[in-house]
Amino acid sequence: MSKFFSEFKKFALRGNVADLAVGVVVGGAFGKIVTSVVTDVITPIIGCLTGGTDFSNLFINLGSKPVVTLAEAKAQNVPVIAYGALINTVIEFVIIAFAVFVVMRQINRLMPPPPPPVEARRCPYCHEIIADEATRCPHCTSELELKEKE
Repeated sequence: MSKFFSEFKKFALRGNVADLAVGVVVGGAFGKIVTSVVTDVITPIIGCLTGGTDFSNLFINLGSKPVVTLAEAKAQNVPVIAYGALINTVIEFVIIAFAVFVVMRQINRLMPPPPPPVEARRCPYCHEIIADEATRCPHCTSELELKEKE
């Protein structure tokens, strides 16, 4: 059992796990900020532009009881399709996706470009890929010159 816990400790204390944990915590906090921006800033602005529509209160009543607001429907346990909440969630997703895109774009600008891919050595006779150290082609058995180190 102690081997199990020592393996777990080794796993949990690796750098990648700690980085992931920090990312999840920061991402959760960022999600709350975006939710607030959407529900408290963007949705009211869009509502004003669309004639006072409150997206969070848009729903389709599936029950037989008439209700005016989503809160009233929930209080009376009336089944509804709350498509306004879906609209808010989609707006939140677009904002989060855009923010992640902007951050990743900036990070990619700071990173050095990857080195060009190394072209594989090919046999001059049969044109099959061969190892750099090969002195004979494994495909056609032709004798080869050693490739010079750069």
